[in-house]
Amino acid sequence: MLELVRATACRHVRVLPEAASILFGGGFPRRDGFEERRAAQRALFHVQRELETLGEIEGAAIMLCDRGTVDGLAYWPGDPGDLWAAVHSSLKAEQQRYAAVIHLQTPSEGVGYNHANPIRTETARAAALIDARITEVWAGHPRVTTIPASDDFLVKANAALDVIRSELPGCCRLHVVPAG
Repeated sequence: MLELVRATACRHVRVLPEAASILFGGGFPRRDGFEERRAAQRALFHVQRELETLGEIEGAAIMLCDRGTVDGLAYWPGDPGDLWAAVHSSLKAEQQRYAAVIHLQTPSEGVGYNHANPIRTETARAAALIDARITEVWAGHPRVTTIPASDDFLVKANAALDVIRSELPGCCRLHVVPAG
């Protein structure tokens, strides 16, 4: 869905690449151990932050991210405070970095969850638990819009595009392909 926005939005809109695809697709080890999972989340946090920094340097009016820095908390094993201490930030500070959050609910296995993305390694059950945790970690943000899972991806994508369109500066709204 972000690829559609990337292809149709004006130059003021930056669709940032997914940090997990960069990191894990580039060979960063994916391990199940407690400290290894923490290492991965710290790395993802820093890659995401630097992608956002590049968008700021390039003067983007709006940046669209597959995930935000707060999402790492949903994957973090152990005390959430340890993540924020490790990256020298806080949940509140990270939530404040984002003007709006669009949460696309993860579909269940019977409603379209699959492993088409090779970076996606979780089972449908594990993905549902992570999705619930993502809902929790963003709960304090004042502008979260949740797009429910749908057996028709286009329904979900159009709902998300409507929300994205409403967040764009006026000049940019004209460039986004209309829903429907």
